[in-house]
Amino acid sequence: MDSEKPNIMLVEDEIHLARGICFNLEEEGCRVSHFETGEKALAALEFEHFDLIILDVMLPGMDGFEACRAVRTLDARVPILMLTARSEDCDRVHGLENGADDYLTKPFNLEEFLLRVKGMLRRSSWYRPDPVEEAYHFGHNDVFLLSYRARTAQGEIDLTEMEVRVLSIFFQKEGQAIPRVELLQTVWGYTTDTETRTLDNFIVRLRRYFEPDPGKPIHFQTVRGVGYRFSRKG
Repeated sequence: MDSEKPNIMLVEDEIHLARGICFNLEEEGCRVSHFETGEKALAALEFEHFDLIILDVMLPGMDGFEACRAVRTLDARVPILMLTARSEDCDRVHGLENGADDYLTKPFNLEEFLLRVKGMLRRSSWYRPDPVEEAYHFGHNDVFLLSYRARTAQGEIDLTEMEVRVLSIFFQKEGQAIPRVELLQTVWGYTTDTETRTLDNFIVRLRRYFEPDPGKPIHFQTVRGVGYRFSRKG
């Protein structure tokens, strides 16, 4: 990973699983702070910055969904990977709607987990905008990638790290049909054979932010059998 050790927060109450995750992430060159409850994790976020938060859904007291919403009020940008023992698609969607950036269903493959973490931690120049920031304008929206914010018809919003990555690709490739696999590999670091609804749920989130009618998208268009296309004019 990066030369500077990434600082990861793990919120997991299953102690044996937490020990295994901590050991393997530390072997990969990360610093890991483990918390068994959402309440303790949020207290730590008040005074410490993390590069990634790994958050279990089933926690004592405050659950992972509630914790995720609370994290977003403290840090709008930090990537959040949710861990869930539930396989129902509605629970995954629920996590992504509450501000998570990806999810893994337990039990998960260790190699896949580490690849996912590396992808979410990646710091690449390809999605960094020019130092002199100008708004990217489309429809009734102005997006400021450098400062992770946007002005929309509904008001000003903060953008997460992963949302900025996705938007950067769409802006760079305006009008082009971008394959699902390209978006998943470039933004999340997925392997090519990974099937996930993360991307589709992310597009739903962007449509909710930026489309005049999210049910009839004109900017973030589905290209059947391929992936998605961004249209500035709609």
